Amino acid sequence: MEIEISSVKMLYKHLIFCAVQRCRMSDDLCRLSVKLTSFSRFALPLVRISVSDTGVGSKPEDYQYLKYRNDPTLANQWDGMISLATTSISDSEIYNLNVNLKDSNSAGRLTKLPSTAKNGAKFSGTEVSISISKSLDDLLAEITCFLQKTILLKIPKVVMELLVCGDDPLSSQIESCILTIEGSSACSPVESIECLKVGLKDYIRKHQTCFSIGENLKVGTGVANSSGSSQGNSQVVEAVVIINEMSELVPSSSIREQDMKTEILYFKDFVPCSIAQSSLDALTSINWKSYGLALQSVADLDDSVVLEWENLPPDFQIHIAIHCYHRQVKQWVAENSFPDRNLSRKAIKCALDDLKENNQGVLLSTRARKGEDNFSHQIK
Repeated sequence: MEIEISSVKMLYKHLIFCAVQRCRMSDDLCRLSVKLTSFSRFALPLVRISVSDTGVGSKPEDYQYLKYRNDPTLANQWDGMISLATTSISDSEIYNLNVNLKDSNSAGRLTKLPSTAKNGAKFSGTEVSISISKSLDDLLAEITCFLQKTILLKIPKVVMELLVCGDDPLSSQIESCILTIEGSSACSPVESIECLKVGLKDYIRKHQTCFSIGENLKVGTGVANSSGSSQGNSQVVEAVVIINEMSELVPSSSIREQDMKTEILYFKDFVPCSIAQSSLDALTSINWKSYGLALQSVADLDDSVVLEWENLPPDFQIHIAIHCYHRQVKQWVAENSFPDRNLSRKAIKCALDDLKENNQGVLLSTRARKGEDNFSHQIK
């Protein structure tokens, strides 16, 4: 299946996605690095984006399905060239190639360069690089946000890092600044739903505003599996719902408008991505009033979906994360296949039911809440 590259953001996200899948396919601890290098060519400031991993090697033909969209904005930022260096554990050399996506002839896209001997060393890995014309600061902010969400999943046996450096006489590789280096549970057997729960808690702690954290976090988790699990190729949808209650010591005036909304953190095969239509339909099909919530609107933005609530208690903040993945890693297919609505709906409802069951008095239905209010008035 062809994937049409329509923007620089889509391209680097896809390269990171592929690197994550290669790491997942490996049995060893892997390192995934994203490096931004600023340099000049013909007095034009450029940024080289390099995505490297120590997972299983890739194949040159894997890049044949990428399609370059004929778009003026994309053409002004990227020349369509991809530099590739890759090797598998059984290879005796590192293969170096250039891929020109602007070449409509698939056979002429690949240019093989001299290989590099491994001299008997046993290792595998891939490095993919592109050079683009874009602000380093803007690019750094985008990729930092993207990787912070990726790290939230705590991918087993994968360590990630983001580096930035200059390629001029005044800035050497030694002076490179490591902006973020985060590790996941290196060899942890913990189920991924637990990793998602812990990761979302960490994300809330790092991004919370005036809301307190810790004991006030009410958590619910849900998992749904598609058929075919015996063959190992089933899809899994995991959902985590967390309600964060504001501390009584914090004045309500400090609550921002965005705290009354919920951004859906959506992941596909351990990488953040735009929410699938099936999962969006699942969210809107849920009877939120049975959980004491009234969904006012859904804003489907480019990279995220935001739920706006009606009459949400001022001391509530709701967080939702959804992760869909294949049990069997499919490096080139999984990115384009999404779960059906029922699977997503089941996982989300299970998470809401779990939260409601384990936190008495939270997520009461609208009818139950009215009854509780009437009882409170009667005993006063």
